[in-house]
Amino acid sequence: MNEEQIDVVICWVDGNDKEWKKEKTFWEQKMIPGHGVVDDLWNRGDVRFRDWGTLKYFFRGIEKNASWVHKVHFITWGHVPSWLDLSNPKLNIVRHDDYIPAEFLPTFNSHTIELNIHRIPGLAEKFVYFNDDMFVTRKTVSGDFFRNGLPCDSAVMNPPPMTRHNLHAEYNNIGVINDRFVKNRVIAEHPLKWFNLRYGTKILRNCLFLPWHNFVGFYEQHLPNSFLKSTFRTVWEEEEEELAATCSCKFRDRSNVNQWLMKNWQQVTGQFSPRSFKIGHWFEYGEDNNYDLACKEVREGRWKLLCVNDTEEIDDFEKRRDQLIEAFESLLPEKSKYEK
Repeated sequence: MNEEQIDVVICWVDGNDKEWKKEKTFWEQKMIPGHGVVDDLWNRGDVRFRDWGTLKYFFRGIEKNASWVHKVHFITWGHVPSWLDLSNPKLNIVRHDDYIPAEFLPTFNSHTIELNIHRIPGLAEKFVYFNDDMFVTRKTVSGDFFRNGLPCDSAVMNPPPMTRHNLHAEYNNIGVINDRFVKNRVIAEHPLKWFNLRYGTKILRNCLFLPWHNFVGFYEQHLPNSFLKSTFRTVWEEEEEELAATCSCKFRDRSNVNQWLMKNWQQVTGQFSPRSFKIGHWFEYGEDNNYDLACKEVREGRWKLLCVNDTEEIDDFEKRRDQLIEAFESLLPEKSKYEK
């Protein structure tokens, strides 16, 4: 396989699929109380599974603004959008049972789906992982994601937000990293990757947390992440018990780690090239009534990378969905070759 190839991986689920919903309900009812947090906000209701109708703009963005992508691996439970052209040679449809070990299936845990990505047959050593709410909204080059053979990233320390419904995986990831690595030794081995002017004023966070004995956490932009497939293999070899425990959970659980562990592992081993935070922006859609601002920045294509994350705060789903689609249609009106 050509080492210069860079693939893209994206996960998608059709929350309206009756068979998928039937299987999900069956496994929810089999859950033993106290074993698996099925009533957690992420697992409950339709918010995390509802369709925004924006997936086609992911593909349009890839074609128009990331033509350097070698192949798009589209992970799905089994369903595919009716408009998707499956004959596109750059598209690889990947079902869960194509790559996730049988002992972890079926799964409704996004962490399981993500932590096994390296097992996708034919996946390039270098790949960029997208959620289905992430988009390429301005021209990019491969050097925005990989430089000198390494994934591009920003290594800035930052404690996870202390909220009731916080993503517990962040804390669990930090625990693994602190068990395996000594913070001051990590920074001493790669000082210019932690104190890099590309980070702007956020570099001050590294200064602030330098006296701490352990890593307090990492600043996560919630944008597409660049990975080496070999990183996944290494972490599975070193932390098989931890990762297998996560993948054994049919649904997200507070004990889980997630794919950011792979990202953090690359950071502490120096397997990354420093990149500015200005590469993109993350919107918690609906938070602080930011609908107009989010749609404005979509239309303008202000950022190379953009995430518009669904939340429980959205006051009128159909209205806000239509506004967002209109904004994306303004930015990316031309049908891509991934569409029929």
